[in-house]
Amino acid sequence: MKSWKSFALATLLLGSLQNALAEEVVVYSARNEQLIKPLFDAYTKETGVQIKFVTDKEGPLMARLKAEGRNTPADVFMTVDAGNLWQAAQEDLLQPVNSKVLGGNVPEHLRDPGNEWFGLSVRARTLVYNTARVKPGELTTYEDLASPKWKGRLCLRTAKKVYNQSLVAMLMHEYGEDKAEQVVKGWVANLATDPFPDDTKAMEAVAAGLCDVTVVNTYYFGRLMEKKANLPLAIFWPNQALKNKAAGVHVNVSGAGVTRHAKHPAAAIRLLEWLSSDKAQNLYADVNLEFPANPRVKPDAVVAAWGTFKPNLINVAQAGALQAKAVMLMDRVGYK
Repeated sequence: MKSWKSFALATLLLGSLQNALAEEVVVYSARNEQLIKPLFDAYTKETGVQIKFVTDKEGPLMARLKAEGRNTPADVFMTVDAGNLWQAAQEDLLQPVNSKVLGGNVPEHLRDPGNEWFGLSVRARTLVYNTARVKPGELTTYEDLASPKWKGRLCLRTAKKVYNQSLVAMLMHEYGEDKAEQVVKGWVANLATDPFPDDTKAMEAVAAGLCDVTVVNTYYFGRLMEKKANLPLAIFWPNQALKNKAAGVHVNVSGAGVTRHAKHPAAAIRLLEWLSSDKAQNLYADVNLEFPANPRVKPDAVVAAWGTFKPNLINVAQAGALQAKAVMLMDRVGYK
């Protein structure tokens, strides 16, 4: 009798082990392979769960999810910018997730109000200035960059990139469309040259003295300064002294959600929970010099050296909800 029970227990344990080893999660990711593979490798090492992933731009991946429908192999959709995550939810590509772990690890303003996606790392879109040409006391807010004192002194990235679209969308939410339009129109009037294709080119122009200040995601600053530490560039955190709802640095997220037709939804949720955990957050954020979404986790030493700031706490989903109007506004004022 005892040997039969032992055999049954061994069979049960072997079956559980085989199921665990067979379990996998398929991720469609708009994040580059070099940023996500170390995370997935660490998760597989810890849990035994295999991660298969496909990388592409967010547009083609969302189109693929729609075309595949119920036949999609994807369990998780991962991308950058709340605007893209919002769009995926609007197009019914994601499903609500009921997870106390995610709710506890990801602050409310960094996740979808309907819990269809969750921010997993934070990127601050802030000001970078030429330290030889600008005194920090000259800088105050995003809105102030529209004032006449910055005439011919401002460089910007193109309006075609979602990062600036999201920034303008948040300004619209904070101030209303009319005031936001005045601000963006002022930015355009103050440009020293045509908008640049990326944040790095804009910062290089500031460093060269073509202009004095620009607006960038902080991780671009980190990457550039790692390569060229002697550039006369520094970060300024805007909107810190404001007392209204517009107070704080504009933040956005990279994040993920469980796909509507996930074949392994429970395993997908466990992966997202792990990515939001104290253990994984540093690895997730540090790879790209971003800030952890989980407020319990300290940023990488390089990131921490930039100083602390008060973030804008308006839910980042607004970046998606107002994105189409933001694009039209930018077009109206000639921001290309």
